[in-house]
Amino acid sequence: MDATNSPATIKAVRVGFGRALPIMLGYAPVAFAFGVLATQSGMPIWLATATSILMFAGSGQFITISLWFAGAGLVSTALAVFVTNLRYFLMAVALAPHVRPLKGLARLIFGWQITDELFAVHITAFQQGWELNKTAIFTATSCAQLAWVGGTVVGALCGSMVSDVRPLGLDYALCGMFIALLIPQCTDRLHIIAAILASFFSVTLRLAGLGQWNVVLGTILAATICTLLETRFSPMENKAFAGTSSSGEEQA
Repeated sequence: MDATNSPATIKAVRVGFGRALPIMLGYAPVAFAFGVLATQSGMPIWLATATSILMFAGSGQFITISLWFAGAGLVSTALAVFVTNLRYFLMAVALAPHVRPLKGLARLIFGWQITDELFAVHITAFQQGWELNKTAIFTATSCAQLAWVGGTVVGALCGSMVSDVRPLGLDYALCGMFIALLIPQCTDRLHIIAAILASFFSVTLRLAGLGQWNVVLGTILAATICTLLETRFSPMENKAFAGTSSSGEEQA
């Protein structure tokens, strides 16, 4: 039997597609909105499509077309996108211990295809003890990017027919997808507290007029507080556990 048609390979493809499916459902409508806005701002269809293929970063792409429409220069646009996508460095560092078997081009492609949603799916699987499977992870990343590129192409082709994407409610698709990806990661009390605090700080900072940095700063504040809580209570729990073990050994 051909190795590519083996039961293990087919199972890995199914696992990868299953992980990508919720992301695909969220990516397609948002990418459609990007395609519409890109062509309406004067970006050629081929360039909008190339942006989704080569950049594959939602927030970075929307910033690109907004600056394109405003007439910003290449350096300003590149700098804005670089700052916006700095978070991917942290994601790559978090995933690095789990993907050590990937070498050369495979590691480069995997790093290039990291997005917020794919990071959430991968890191959750690894934290639950899933062993690295190249077929599964590249099926997930490729399917997700295919949905993004496909949505961009359709949106770009329909740009002249859609005057405003807001009444379509496409912006909620991404929010719904993030909620669906967040819930499986709340595996214990500390994760739940972090999610609640991040939401609270993000909304509070937004209402205070901070702007788009509210999510980043809200997440940092929540993570810092939960890290302090973990370092404050974990040693006590470990000490209590050690004391119990010692008592047990003495009794034995």
